[in-house]
Amino acid sequence: MEIDVRNLHPLEIRLLRHVSTGEPITSQRLIDELDYKIGQCNQSFSWLSAKGYIEEKGRTFRTLFELTELGRQQLEQGTPPQRILTLLQEKGPLTLPEIADTLSLEKSDVGSAFGLLSKTKACKMGEGNKAEAVVTEIPAEVRIAAQVLEKAAQAPLEESQLTSEEKDYVSKNSKKRGAAGAPLKLIEREEVTYQLTPAGSEAKNGLLAANITGEELGAVTNAMLSTGSWKQASFRPYSLNTPPPRIIPGRRNPYGAYLQWVKDKLCALGFEEFDGPLVENEFWNGDALFMPQFHSARDIHDVYYVKHPSHAKAIDEPYLSQVAATHENGWKTGSRGWQYGFDHEFTRRQVMRSQGTVLSAKTLPKAQIPGKYFGVARCFRYDQVDATHGADFYQTEGIVLGEDVNLKTLLGLLKMFAEEVAGAEEVKYVPGYFPFTEPSIEVHIKHPVLGWFELGGSGIFRPEVTQALGIDVPVLAWGLGIDRMALMHLGLNDLRELFTPDIESVRMRRGN
Repeated sequence: MEIDVRNLHPLEIRLLRHVSTGEPITSQRLIDELDYKIGQCNQSFSWLSAKGYIEEKGRTFRTLFELTELGRQQLEQGTPPQRILTLLQEKGPLTLPEIADTLSLEKSDVGSAFGLLSKTKACKMGEGNKAEAVVTEIPAEVRIAAQVLEKAAQAPLEESQLTSEEKDYVSKNSKKRGAAGAPLKLIEREEVTYQLTPAGSEAKNGLLAANITGEELGAVTNAMLSTGSWKQASFRPYSLNTPPPRIIPGRRNPYGAYLQWVKDKLCALGFEEFDGPLVENEFWNGDALFMPQFHSARDIHDVYYVKHPSHAKAIDEPYLSQVAATHENGWKTGSRGWQYGFDHEFTRRQVMRSQGTVLSAKTLPKAQIPGKYFGVARCFRYDQVDATHGADFYQTEGIVLGEDVNLKTLLGLLKMFAEEVAGAEEVKYVPGYFPFTEPSIEVHIKHPVLGWFELGGSGIFRPEVTQALGIDVPVLAWGLGIDRMALMHLGLNDLRELFTPDIESVRMRRGN
């Protein structure tokens, strides 16, 4: 097999020239003998393994302990037990708060250290709750702590090289995470051992025969040009066939960019954006929209109920009373209502927002007349997930209030959404039914692959909705599936592609 050794990286070349067949190759060996960094070791192993020049021979798990900033501080100043014992020997009996103030230690650290000194009978608590030194020599447990810190200052400690007393100390004074409050940090490493393969040995021989050392230059610097040292240097060959590195520019998620584009477009048309919580109560999610409490859409299979807290504490007045009366007998709207007893317990039930129209209802009491409002609402329904349906989806919701708005105004808005926002070429309007609008219209668009599907519903709010919430002018309302508009706009065939984990697919797709 012919091996082109001239295209090897200097890190690969130096490794191959340095090792012999049958010798173990580890990261620590390269660090000690070739002055590699750990990242350079990993790169070399990855490249050479991919080329088949080295192969894995074994794995070793190591537990190491290294000094933290606190450990270095204790190494310089002494451990808390050391400092406390020395202080008591020099100053005599002191209370624990006095010790903490004198040594600038935390009271908890003083308490723990004194407990150790008491256990080893080096100190005791005397009269007046004052600590006293009992011995003049440092106990073995305290000496071991200083000994371990000194060893760790030289190099990370191997657990296998520690005595039983030292292991006992490090087990109590080391942490794997959040080690800032401990003198030692526990590190677990897996070291892989490699060996040269026959192909690797052949590559090494090729390097030696070609006198390639890995020290060849890949670029000329200003200093080399000024001194002329480049004239005596050897240079790495350039391969014009080597593919250039892939450049991946940063890019916003295409669906996220599309949502922002829709918001910008509506704001430019004079709409004000509204928003609200994902968790709502049945009052705003359905009752305020004149949806009877026994309506089939209230079935548990369509709405996700919240387990805790299961009910809202209260509903704003006078809207609760007015909506309840509207359901029962029509209140002052001229309607007969739904002719049933309004359930005040049910209306406080908490659910995951199932439709964006809840935001329109909550906006009505504070809306200006005339006014235009919209929102992009995340909604949740129990539904079979397929190319055009999801259990977690977005709607663009909106209302237009004014004395002069009418059905023609609404159809113009729907046409804008279907053609300009979704990018559909074929649009049709279908009569629909919603408890809160009359007339009600569904807008459908034709997808080149999926065919016709509903974009969403719309209509003019019934007086039972608007008057109970304090509005006496016509209100246009719509709730359209913005996921489906994005499906058409971005040229996709499945809603699930909007949320794909395939990063390559996201990189290749452009949003607005």
